[in-house]
Amino acid sequence: MNENLNKNAQEILERYDRESQFRQRIGRWKWVVTFLGVYLTVFHLYTGYFGTLPSQKQGAVHLGTALGIIFLLYPAKKGMHRLQKNVPWYDVVLAFTAMYVTYHKIIFFDALLKSRVTGYSTIDIIISAIGILLVLEATRRTVGVPIVVVASITILYAIFGKHIPTTILSHPGFSIDRIAPNIWYQESGVFGTPIQISAKFIFLFLFFGVMLIHTKIGQFFNDLAFSLTGRFTGGTAKTAVVASALQGMVSGSSVGNTVASGSFTIPMMKKSGFKPEFAGAAEASASTGGQIMPPIMGAAAFIMMEYLGVPYSTIMLAAIIPATLYFTGIFIGTHFEAKKLGIFGMKKSQLPVFKDLMLRNGYMLLPIILMIGTILSGFTPQRAAMLGIGAVFVISFFQKGTRLSFRKIIHVLEQGARVALPVIAAVATAGIIAGVVSITGLGAKFAAGIIALSGGHLILALFFTMIACIVLGMGLPTTANYVVTATVAAPALINEFGLAPIAVHLFVFYFGIVADITPPVCLAAYAGAGIARANPFKTGVTAVKLSIAAFIVPYIFIYNPIFVLVDVTPIKLIIALMGAIVGMIAVSSAVIGHFYRNSLPWERMVLFAGGIMMIFPETISDLVGAALIIGIWFIQKQRKDVERGSANERASV
Repeated sequence: MNENLNKNAQEILERYDRESQFRQRIGRWKWVVTFLGVYLTVFHLYTGYFGTLPSQKQGAVHLGTALGIIFLLYPAKKGMHRLQKNVPWYDVVLAFTAMYVTYHKIIFFDALLKSRVTGYSTIDIIISAIGILLVLEATRRTVGVPIVVVASITILYAIFGKHIPTTILSHPGFSIDRIAPNIWYQESGVFGTPIQISAKFIFLFLFFGVMLIHTKIGQFFNDLAFSLTGRFTGGTAKTAVVASALQGMVSGSSVGNTVASGSFTIPMMKKSGFKPEFAGAAEASASTGGQIMPPIMGAAAFIMMEYLGVPYSTIMLAAIIPATLYFTGIFIGTHFEAKKLGIFGMKKSQLPVFKDLMLRNGYMLLPIILMIGTILSGFTPQRAAMLGIGAVFVISFFQKGTRLSFRKIIHVLEQGARVALPVIAAVATAGIIAGVVSITGLGAKFAAGIIALSGGHLILALFFTMIACIVLGMGLPTTANYVVTATVAAPALINEFGLAPIAVHLFVFYFGIVADITPPVCLAAYAGAGIARANPFKTGVTAVKLSIAAFIVPYIFIYNPIFVLVDVTPIKLIIALMGAIVGMIAVSSAVIGHFYRNSLPWERMVLFAGGIMMIFPETISDLVGAALIIGIWFIQKQRKDVERGSANERASV
């Protein structure tokens, strides 16, 4: 049974996750891939401990090795990964060509630095053009077509800018001779901030996640979630939320986490009485939220650190309250759905005992605790990741089942590189887009367009930015989406409206993430629907309902940055947080359609309005919102409905 479940999960992952469509059989090239994968991971561990190389050299090893592995693993045509029995000759050529044109930056490092002043040679221009094309092709294979289309359009925009009729977007245009070297050799292009942060921090944190999975610490998170929430109303759904939050904060992949956790949480939710669409949506919503959950969050958070010029601890602390509100909304939504359907918790005998679990495996939390403590102490994320990896390695030897043999260590080192491949390709392509924005001044032009379109009204500017983030997120990975929107949209909101920079960057970060659960292209929801055997679109709609907080919370911390710890005082924060949590309870109940009892349409509207008033912290709005919520509670308590699950409607949390 477990074998069939794993097979089904793998098929779903390959269907909805482009990153999982790699060749299963590569013949003698398996040893080359293993060598390159182990080399790439060991390189990052070595430089993480002894100090990184100059940024251009570090980035060249990072990207060049990854490109070589990508062309050996990922076929040119979708669906061929299961059919091909070896690596075609042309992919071998592309793999070693990609490695050469990237390592060329290291071999001729000093000469290329001088060329920035004297001008690049014809050979340099040709190599840079080939490098850009190979990055785009590698990204197409690992991530998909949409991001490549966006990058290609920006390159065409740089070349043919003078032919654009609109005054705001037009520019004189640039030749290939200037564009290619600028994008390939300068710090504002492929080897700019995104790839540098990926080479210094992101790779190590991704490897940390791999270590957790292969030492079964991830399974401990699931058991911990069961022991904490399984016995309450709708316990299986609440367990899915907690487990996905714990796993998602170290995996950073919405689709991957949905499949990994959902393989066992979704069938349990269905068995306990939840509808298939709801089971798939609950898992997808919680898994997607893992990217905004400290301490690790998604890979884009590390790039945000560099863009804002603040310590990672600042990003982590600022994200705590928004993430808490997000998961509060989902958690409460599952509770009200369970009450509506009359679904109780699991039997105590079916659940792990929290005390026994902590006594037996509580030490498995030490890597996370150590990592958080290191970051909060002011050390770099690089140091925190290295200490976390070391701690996982040490504690893996405490039990026979988690112990790493030499062969397993080699496998984990290779998997560390494999997991990072799509991220590396995506941030490299995002660097192409950022490079074009830098050359053409598109950021300032886009900002002017937003201001003109919004008429100077902040709410409209935020709305248009939200739509842009969601639309881009339907085809771009979260990291690439963030790089693009942080480059072109965030400056407009910061400079024109005087908003707190960290609030703006978290705003675009959030809406890039929720694209994974927003129809029509909601890959995490589709993956959840595949496991639940549910209608994909209905699952996506349900996921949006459950994740309503993700669409509200970003506006909250824009208008009141106290939620991201800007100009914060303890009393104000406590009052605002209490009001926001009560508001999220009301909003979630309105969306689900159940509060004390099943809600009538007008009651749902009143609850939603009252919840919004409570979420936005103003004294008058808080009082009015509280009065509306209490009023609906009193009305429903007095009403005696004959409804499904009425015998269980007073089941407690």
